[in-house]
Amino acid sequence: MTAAALLVVDIQNDFCPGGALAVEDGDAVVPGLNAAMRAADAVILTQDWHTACHSSFASQHPGKAPFSVVDMPYGPQVLWPNHCVGGSYGAAFHADLETERADLIIRKGIHRDVDSYSAFFENDRTTATGLDGYLRTRGITALTIAGLATDFCVAYSALDAARLGYAVTVDLKLSRAIDLDGSLAAAIERMSAAGVVFA
Repeated sequence: MTAAALLVVDIQNDFCPGGALAVEDGDAVVPGLNAAMRAADAVILTQDWHTACHSSFASQHPGKAPFSVVDMPYGPQVLWPNHCVGGSYGAAFHADLETERADLIIRKGIHRDVDSYSAFFENDRTTATGLDGYLRTRGITALTIAGLATDFCVAYSALDAARLGYAVTVDLKLSRAIDLDGSLAAAIERMSAAGVVFA
């Protein structure tokens, strides 16, 4: 059985330059991720996949601007520009990403009323994506995580993986951050405290 896997987070058009929620230099990680996927024993890709009226979109909150924060039943929620609407060009993987390397693709954020940063759980911290069960049936105990964005979906995935007992490495060279009001430094601090290793 495979003991380690590479988790590639949200390499989608809307998170790359020109996209609705572009991460600076987001597309620069694609060649390195392709090389890492070719060398990996197992590869899982995640894909943000929202309804057009998702509750995390600022457009669904009259008078609220993108990047403002509101209280949801599950806690504080950053409001985002509309992005990664299922089936849209923005939700598609970057054209240069070698998606055929994937053993599994996990779509997250599919429920209208709760956002999802982590590859393991929605933001309510209880609704599971099924990734943990898949990894355990494969005998995978260690994860290297990389992608977009370091301070949100990569960090949340890493924290959940560590909490679930996986040995976790985050490859910062193959990740890029939004860095919203110091969110990158805060995410790195939280990951370090949880025992995540950085490559």
